[in-house]
Amino acid sequence: MDVVLPCLNEAAALPAVLRALPPGYRAIVVDNGSTDDSPEVAAALGAKVVHEPRRGYGAAVHTGLLSASSDIVCFLDADGSLDPRELPPLVSAVAGGAGLAAGRRIPAGRGVWPWHARVGNLLLAGLLRRRGVPVHDIAPVRAARREELIALDITDRAFGYPLELLLKAGRAGWVVAEFDVAYHPRAAGTRSKVSGSLRGTLRAVRDMGKALHA
Repeated sequence: MDVVLPCLNEAAALPAVLRALPPGYRAIVVDNGSTDDSPEVAAALGAKVVHEPRRGYGAAVHTGLLSASSDIVCFLDADGSLDPRELPPLVSAVAGGAGLAAGRRIPAGRGVWPWHARVGNLLLAGLLRRRGVPVHDIAPVRAARREELIALDITDRAFGYPLELLLKAGRAGWVVAEFDVAYHPRAAGTRSKVSGSLRGTLRAVRDMGKALHA
């Protein structure tokens, strides 16, 4: 089972994340221009390392998807905020007939999820539900069949990628299964590109807004 981990300066988080992968799950770390030693750390821990020079979450995820070979592919942030051991139920849902299994982040403590990021996420998820996509989170943890995901033809290469994925999955009539997953503090020494600042959150909402109106 392949697990795509988009990565930008996550060297401090990668050891714990990669060691927590369940047996039979293979990491594909997509380096998105790290200036630390993330690629070397990932390779030393046995991950397949792929380089994507175009900056952007969607660019990294899409490159990882194309590099995967398993029928069902998982996606997970590499920052330590999500536990890879929560992936098997998502995979089981897809194997059982769901088109997409997605995580719904539940904060593991106070201050884990900054207010500006949480509000933006709630607004976007609400808009999705009004369009018939039954999710409560635009989460970075998901599982789907590789070929079916490629066929959705997701074009966003920035932060709008996960929203475009959910919109197109809904239009295609996919069954979307949502699972609660614990949302932990990021690993020390890493910084969020989205929720780490109000500016980052606004940039992500801007990209996702474009996907809503595409």
